[in-house]
Amino acid sequence: MPRPDLNRVPKFFERYVSKVDEDDIIPALTNQTKKIFSFFDSIPVAKHDFAYADGKWTIKEMLQHMIDAERVFTYRALTFARKDKNELPGFEENEWADASNGASRNWNDLVEEFKAVRKATEYLFASFNEDQLNSSGTVNKNSIYVLALGFISVGHCNHHIGIIKERYL
Repeated sequence: MPRPDLNRVPKFFERYVSKVDEDDIIPALTNQTKKIFSFFDSIPVAKHDFAYADGKWTIKEMLQHMIDAERVFTYRALTFARKDKNELPGFEENEWADASNGASRNWNDLVEEFKAVRKATEYLFASFNEDQLNSSGTVNKNSIYVLALGFISVGHCNHHIGIIKERYL
């Protein structure tokens, strides 16, 4: 399966798709999985609760956001792969972060939860056939399709890992 057709991706999400090197969603997910959990293991304990400025998320809150976003993206993918025509809502990441309780969570629990979510994402995308990967739907008044949502999940993680490396460590 080729990379997503950017004509079928809302402009806002193109930046995430562009952060994925692989041309196939399954290697993109599995290659990233190996890298990101090694990266999370390398973050010093003293940095888990660190925020680089007032009003910015801590690394734990960033990790919680990555978990939440991957769940949202995969729910959207599942909905459209199953041919559900209902429009799905957007989500306001800062409101979700405020309500997530991520800052008070245990680091190891967050990492293990993300491992479980990612494994489920890998299984989900591996289960889709070409027709399902090309299925589309509407989110927050924008059309998008399943394959793109997989690449967005990977690119979104790459985006936040980059921010952590640049601003937190």
